[in-house]
Amino acid sequence: MGAGVAKKSGGGGRRGRRRGTAPAMADINITPFVDVMLVLLIIFMVTAPMLTVGVPLELPKSAAASLPTEQEPPLTISLTADGLVMIQTTEVPEDQLIPKLRAIAETRKSDKVFLRADGALPYTRVAAVMGALSAGGFNNIGLVTDTGGAAMGGN
Repeated sequence: MGAGVAKKSGGGGRRGRRRGTAPAMADINITPFVDVMLVLLIIFMVTAPMLTVGVPLELPKSAAASLPTEQEPPLTISLTADGLVMIQTTEVPEDQLIPKLRAIAETRKSDKVFLRADGALPYTRVAAVMGALSAGGFNNIGLVTDTGGAAMGGN
């Protein structure tokens, strides 16, 4: 940012000037710093809504802590209240779910998948999709919930 030396304007030559007597500049120009911060703020404000990928669901509440993030973006399977199965944001018919999962498993490094299910769905439906995920090659399944639910033991 720059503290420099303020030079005196004056006559030529070395006469009248001594080395090291010029005072240091104490002014720091923060305008470029503010400009960069405002640009970054605008970028984050524009991109933040785009980072949440998925289908709008009414997730059940849970007191469990969230899972740590990974390098590869997670594969998300969503079950809507209407009974639709979605891979990321694409609807998939039930008879094509396992072949599509196997094809996806071949291209991914991680076998982690996040399962988002609407809270109104019966558990048997969720268990059936978990079985399809396992048959498709995804054995590391994380169930996605919203925070703030009741914990076991009355907390």
